[in-house]
Amino acid sequence: MARSAKPTEKKETRERKERDLRAGIALLWGEQEQPTRGPKPSLTPRAIAAAAVALADAEGLDAVSMNKVAAEFGVSAMALYRYVPGKSELVELMVEAVVDGGPDLSAAAPDWRARLTEWAHQCWEVYRTHPWLLAATAMRRQIMGPNQLAWLDAALAALEPTGLTAAQRHQVFLLLVGLVRNLAQQLLDFDEEHDREWNLLTGELLDRHADRFPALTRATAEGAFEPTTLDPLGFGLDRILDGVQALIDRAGGTSS
Repeated sequence: MARSAKPTEKKETRERKERDLRAGIALLWGEQEQPTRGPKPSLTPRAIAAAAVALADAEGLDAVSMNKVAAEFGVSAMALYRYVPGKSELVELMVEAVVDGGPDLSAAAPDWRARLTEWAHQCWEVYRTHPWLLAATAMRRQIMGPNQLAWLDAALAALEPTGLTAAQRHQVFLLLVGLVRNLAQQLLDFDEEHDREWNLLTGELLDRHADRFPALTRATAEGAFEPTTLDPLGFGLDRILDGVQALIDRAGGTSS
């Protein structure tokens, strides 16, 4: 039977966790203390993150391990711990690497809608290029680096002239991120062969049970599930931004 941890042991566990989080923050923000003695570091967190990103792009996030990344540099996994405390911190560095610098909205028109449209397209490109980003940025409270925060800051800044409240601006941001992440998940899950089989089997089921699902049967007959030229990002983005404009109008805000 496992013994219960003593209060002092629980305190030590909490303290270790706190120190780990602080170390992760320092790593992400480049605030870690640099050693003044010993050999000059031969690697950098940035280089390690870049190697891990390449591995995840090729094989997925589950393929990333300290051992595999270390092998890219011809060193042992233990050697990497001098630079990165563990895989959690490594994944956070990977996210920072692929969202490097935040979005560039300088070419967009100055109105909020154009800026958010450009923001969403750039965000989509990052998720499309790095499908593992979905798993790495699960919707939960996590340590965020300056590059991630730059994306949030840019979206909130675009919405500032609208007159929406801070809470409403944040909710709009979450809607945009949710749209991009949903489309990224669809892209990740799509399998052409399975899609054809699903359409065939579903069509056969509806032929037999059309009376039970009349609206679905009609929609299917009208091509609801056929390939389309409709841009899902553009369609969803327009619906969200139309709703934001309606909210602005009700609040007496500005559309520019």
